[in-house]
Amino acid sequence: MNNELCRMTGAEFPLFAFSHCRDVVAAVSRAGGFGVLGCASFGAHEIEAELAWIDEHVDGRPYGVDILFPSKQQASSGMTIDDFLAQIPDRHVDFVVEVLARHDVKIAREEVIRDRVPPTAPDEAERQLEIVFNHPIRLIANALGVAPPQMIERAKAVGVPVAALVGKKEHAVKQASAGVDIIVAQGTEAGGHCGEISTLVLTAEVIRAVKDHGAPPVIAAGGIVTGEQMAGLMAMGAQGVWAGTVWLATSDAETSPAIRDKMLAASASDTVRSLARTGKPCRQLKAGWNEAWDDPASPSALPFPLMPLIAVPALNKGFRAAEAGNEGAKRLVTYESGQGVGLIDEVLSATAVVQQFKEHFAAAFEQFVETVTAD
Repeated sequence: MNNELCRMTGAEFPLFAFSHCRDVVAAVSRAGGFGVLGCASFGAHEIEAELAWIDEHVDGRPYGVDILFPSKQQASSGMTIDDFLAQIPDRHVDFVVEVLARHDVKIAREEVIRDRVPPTAPDEAERQLEIVFNHPIRLIANALGVAPPQMIERAKAVGVPVAALVGKKEHAVKQASAGVDIIVAQGTEAGGHCGEISTLVLTAEVIRAVKDHGAPPVIAAGGIVTGEQMAGLMAMGAQGVWAGTVWLATSDAETSPAIRDKMLAASASDTVRSLARTGKPCRQLKAGWNEAWDDPASPSALPFPLMPLIAVPALNKGFRAAEAGNEGAKRLVTYESGQGVGLIDEVLSATAVVQQFKEHFAAAFEQFVETVTAD
């Protein structure tokens, strides 16, 4: 394809694959799509290692990164890891131990709190920004809030387009006015952090809203797992699609067999928006973990970024137990997943998924042309 989005990013086929797995990112880009590495859970040194690996395995094809660089960092400025840990109430730690015990998984209190730098720490975010621009990325996306001026300025200086994810048309206008080059309109069907407006409605609203604000290319996101969906959304004005969930069920992905099995068995109704993973509304597979925290009898989820400090180690413990055959752990564990999971019914390689997208996109487009030109 040769639309504006493809020219900006170097993408051959504007299927943007968001993944935390470097294998998926490299495979998608090699297959003609555009891999985007999600870096929110990585420290600066991990990002360096991941990008160095991608550089060696992407065969010179374009790829991008998605980093979590909040625009409102004043509240966490100067805070140490001990400051964050001190904000976690004992009752929340006790509740984690209790929830895991209900599912036959033992975890000690001292294992609950994950000793890491919260992703909003300003110094860590600045280090990440420094690292990613030392690699040949062709896109940088900001996952939370308006892309900060330092990101936009540095990106423009080296000719790297800046993308931003939005869940409302008002957010899209703010991003475009701030100088963002590409808008990712992410509907509520999406896995991970999402709003309440459907992809079909949001994409149309955003395309219309940004026309008078530089008309940046719009990528549709949320629940997209097939080439037919991609064709339909591009027919209405999107210049590409952003997909995440579909890669989690691939043979290349970082997901555990327990999660992959859940995804293959799930319908669109088997996901839920919950605060139980990150403290922000996050769509994920229904499971014992979020059901426990969403229960009115729970102490309720902590705000971001505190909730991940107790959720990540607890779920990791659950994943290990599930992989060892613990049935209770299998019921406990969850993972970010969009409503498109109901359309996934087999495990393919990431390369095969890209090829399937291309074939189904072409077939849907041809059928559309035949329909509108028929006598």
